[in-house]
Amino acid sequence: MRQNHRDVLILSPSFYPNLGGVETHLDDLCEYLRTNDYRVYVLTYQPLITKVRGLRLEKKKEGLEIRRISWPGFDLFHKLEPYPILKALYLTPRLLWAAFWFLLFHQTKIGAIHAHGLNATLVARIVNMFFRKRTTMSTHAIYDLRGKSLMAKIIKWIMNRIDTIMAVTEKSKIDLMTAEVPEDRIKVYTQWVNQELFKPRDKTECRRKLRLDGEFFALFVGRLIEKKGAKVLLEVAENLPEIKFVFVGDGPTLGDLKIAENQLRNIYVVGRKNQQETALYYGAADVIVIPSQYEEPFGRVVLESLSSGRPVIAANKGSLPEIVTSEVGILVDPAAENITEALKSLHNDSKIAKRLTENARAYALRYFSEENAQLIADTYGKIQ
Repeated sequence: MRQNHRDVLILSPSFYPNLGGVETHLDDLCEYLRTNDYRVYVLTYQPLITKVRGLRLEKKKEGLEIRRISWPGFDLFHKLEPYPILKALYLTPRLLWAAFWFLLFHQTKIGAIHAHGLNATLVARIVNMFFRKRTTMSTHAIYDLRGKSLMAKIIKWIMNRIDTIMAVTEKSKIDLMTAEVPEDRIKVYTQWVNQELFKPRDKTECRRKLRLDGEFFALFVGRLIEKKGAKVLLEVAENLPEIKFVFVGDGPTLGDLKIAENQLRNIYVVGRKNQQETALYYGAADVIVIPSQYEEPFGRVVLESLSSGRPVIAANKGSLPEIVTSEVGILVDPAAENITEALKSLHNDSKIAKRLTENARAYALRYFSEENAQLIADTYGKIQ
């Protein structure tokens, strides 16, 4: 082992080539760590929510090794989301087996484990019965815990062998404290984005490159599933023919959006895009809409939008009110009529749109820079 490297095992059910906020955050975290003299090992599943596949063993970048485990998909990930225990039974066993064998053969060089999400943390909790490693857990959901419920008791048990819990927002921290997770082990952190990639771009040039024709564009970026609200935004599009709507993403509702695209002239459905391509769509947009229908745990799209110099209209759900202020966006109850009115106000009042747009980039530089990554790295301790 190279003398100055610090070795971290990242456990996550989901990783690239899945596309989403968690996966993008993990990409950024791995890049930060490996360029700061860490060696990173990732244990994950082959994508469970898309047909795209990654290499079983990937060593494309120095200091980063990704091991992807085959596991049945069949859209079970989304189907089991309302049932946390069943979801744990689906996501935990194979990842646990892989983590156990990996540590059995690599335990001397792994200095810390970083688990992402509750199911990966359960894996870390169990393997730590055999291989005691300094362990960090990052939340990527709000569990909506209630007092002495069974779920709260399970989470308390899982967390009691975790050294540091990284709560993605204050709301997430309060949620964990409801389960009597000790406050002194919870740290609130903020994600960051690549601000060289997500930056203000010439709107006309971006639209030319993307072959988008129109004067005012509203952009949706995210998984095309019911709770992300793409169908609600589709209803908005039907009532605002003067505004163009672009949908970037993949998921079960893609088919419905494609049908609407053939029927309505103001809809573009462009499907799955990588980060570089998505950055162009941010550049082409006037506003990004985040119509989440559930308690959004974070909302990474907000960071990418504001860093790109574009304001947001966001649901007043979950943690979104913590990261969207009146300085850079509009918060609404995410019903179609409320989103419609917010879009009308930006479309019809150039002063409001101009003020929010001018504030966006500076706000992102202030709160969402790569400096936030060091708070995570500090939790690993001094790894030799």
